[in-house]
Amino acid sequence: MIPRRLPRPAMLAWLAMFAAIALGSLLPVGDLPPPAFDGIDKLEHLAGYALLSGWSVMLFERRDARLRAMLTAIAFGVAVEIAQGLLTETREPDVLDVLANSIGALLGQLLAFTPLAGRLRARA
Repeated sequence: MIPRRLPRPAMLAWLAMFAAIALGSLLPVGDLPPPAFDGIDKLEHLAGYALLSGWSVMLFERRDARLRAMLTAIAFGVAVEIAQGLLTETREPDVLDVLANSIGALLGQLLAFTPLAGRLRARA
């Protein structure tokens, strides 16, 4: 069986999500709007990584590819938190952010059990 190619716009959108998360995570705190309520940042982390991981479910048909994408998202979340501590003066790493990122990445994988799984794949 010949594997189908990934659709370029969907793949570029997925990579843009990684870039947007990195940018939003590394901007100085003063450049961000004030939080609407305490704890909203954890919801933002959860939702952002659920979207990132869920998008991969729609991109990749094979379970091993989806697993690698989810693990990549989790590793990316850890790397961004480390970068906050090393590269910024107004941000610091937070293990609860890593936890929210990881839970979000796991939740995004639930799309694999819906008709949305593989929807962004190029149709041959």
